[in-house]
Amino acid sequence: MTLHDDAHWMRLALAQAQAAAQAGEVPVGAVVVRAGQCIASAHNAPIHRHDPTAHAEIIALRAAAQQLGNYRLEDCTLYVTLEPCAMCSGAMLHARLPRVVFGAADAKTGVAGSVLNLFAQAQLNHHTQVQGGVLADECTQLLQDFFRQRRQQQRMAALAAHPLREDALRTPDGRFAQLTDWPWPAQYCSHLPSLAGLRLHYVDAGPPEASTLWLCLHGPQRWGYSYRHLLPALVALGQRVVVPDLIGFGRSDKPKKERWHTPAQHAQVLSELLQALSSAQGGRWVLVTEGFAPVLAELSGRLSSLHPVGQLLLDELCSAEESPNPWQAPFPDRGFQAGPRAWAQWPVAATLPEQHRGLRLLHGQQQHRQAESARKLAAQAVEYFAA
Repeated sequence: MTLHDDAHWMRLALAQAQAAAQAGEVPVGAVVVRAGQCIASAHNAPIHRHDPTAHAEIIALRAAAQQLGNYRLEDCTLYVTLEPCAMCSGAMLHARLPRVVFGAADAKTGVAGSVLNLFAQAQLNHHTQVQGGVLADECTQLLQDFFRQRRQQQRMAALAAHPLREDALRTPDGRFAQLTDWPWPAQYCSHLPSLAGLRLHYVDAGPPEASTLWLCLHGPQRWGYSYRHLLPALVALGQRVVVPDLIGFGRSDKPKKERWHTPAQHAQVLSELLQALSSAQGGRWVLVTEGFAPVLAELSGRLSSLHPVGQLLLDELCSAEESPNPWQAPFPDRGFQAGPRAWAQWPVAATLPEQHRGLRLLHGQQQHRQAESARKLAAQAVEYFAA
């Protein structure tokens, strides 16, 4: 089989991949060729068939076997636009395919040389010749265009659910892509009366039926990402943890004007959020904070109906910045920083009275930013507040 022939058959596979894209499936196409003739062709269809095995290669192999009346395809070549996964590669080996040709490499699931090379295992009783990179640029471009369009559709859907106010900014999701140690799915709300349409981001992790809700509030020079070590440590202990980004910080919307930001305004948003989230738990919760601020002083006056059981004061959640600097992610430029600027002008609030609302104080260790220290701190805090 010449390179020219390979390109010809790969173009047929690309046509199948384009049909998959038009159907809303990941654009992967495959053809099976025997004696210079295409005897089967297919494209991805797991979504429409409700079948996780309905990859283009599997469907094409089944069609070719039916055409030949034999499950062994010993004189056939399969062309596919994307490097095969482990499932499809295993099927190809069982079919005794002598040759497989693919287009784009798959760094995440490809087992024809990217993640591993299943075809190169000497212990297997059949060996298939593999050639990759045929029309790789065209195959890769089709995939990239598909996923770019899908991300755009998701962004449009998110905007439709939470439209952006004209007097606010919203940090693009791409700014957070480098923060790979924050895997929790984003949750948003804009229905709280005090938000008036602004979109508030928060993480709500752990069992909803947990008896205690831990509310983790960031300080003026942080956002919810600060709790990336403590959050999983508390969840692992069966706790429910809520980590909001205050309006103007993190993934939440950012009003363009500093005047929106007042301690009372932020406290009202938090109070309404707590009322909405803690109703199932009867209002039993622990406030976790990096330190007192005017927002917390305002919030303290609204706690009586929420029945808090304590407060965990963290001396230093992030004692040193990391590279890349997570503080920079939410703020592409100065226009996004009205919140931090306003907060910097507020006076430092005094510590709340120890007897106020029955709050108890527990000081954390300065080094708990590391995962192991966070696990120890979480265990101590859960034991302390359960007493």
